[in-house]
Amino acid sequence: PGRAQEVQAENVTVLEGGTAEITCHLHRYDGSIVVIQNPARQTLFFNGTRALKDERFELAEFSRRRLRLRLARARLEDEGGYFCQLYADDTHHQIATLTVLVPPEAPVVEAGALAVEGGEVELSCLVPRARPPATLRWYRDRRELPGHSSREQSGKVFRQRSVLRLRVERRDHGAIVTCEATHPALGRGQRRQTQYMLDVQYPPSARIHPSQNVLREGDTLVLTCAVNGNPRPTEVSWSRGNESLPARARAEGERLTLPALAPQDNGSYSCHVGNAHGRASDTYVLVVY
Repeated sequence: PGRAQEVQAENVTVLEGGTAEITCHLHRYDGSIVVIQNPARQTLFFNGTRALKDERFELAEFSRRRLRLRLARARLEDEGGYFCQLYADDTHHQIATLTVLVPPEAPVVEAGALAVEGGEVELSCLVPRARPPATLRWYRDRRELPGHSSREQSGKVFRQRSVLRLRVERRDHGAIVTCEATHPALGRGQRRQTQYMLDVQYPPSARIHPSQNVLREGDTLVLTCAVNGNPRPTEVSWSRGNESLPARARAEGERLTLPALAPQDNGSYSCHVGNAHGRASDTYVLVVY
């Protein structure tokens, strides 16, 4: 028995679509018949001869010491135990277990309803396929945020989702939130990340800036209405107290130009803006010396 032939097999892990190498080590091999079978117990190779018409399998080495089987474009259904059988006076077999991993693609991040200041936004991070399941995390400015994860299994792969709820204010507009997926099939320190820029809507504001502070008869005054808001108001209207604007005044969007000033131009000038979330105005009192 101490001199008997033996066979030993190694377990293998491969990424979906990658190439796997299944190795059977032979000890004190004397040329007996060696058979390799797939998990369905179909014979792939009988000694060195191909028995199954699957061109993805190739016998890379068949020597007195070992037998190497190469599998190209590995699929999930290739997973399982591969039998290395040595037919001698007594049959020896060992099973090499092939495990196929599915690394995640970059996560898909989407927002639910529109984010309005003072309200809540719901972000969803989806990894459609991974095996084993990926780990999903949310970050903002390197600080982890608490998400709620769920997963469902379809055949051998997992579909995963993480939902993040955030209260948002105006200052959060343009902030970056990142969803990160880590997985055993990714290299050390590797991760799949997707960034999402927050779009927070808020009511407008308006502020009038005069081109100069001391105004004399004959000067030209330009009033600029500085507008903020999301969505940004596109229409700006100008008015003058209870009177109409002077005939010489030119209102062009955010600018109101008053050339050749005269004392009768004195009064309160206002700009008015609005968006879906509210209206705003500002007033400038003109005094011509």
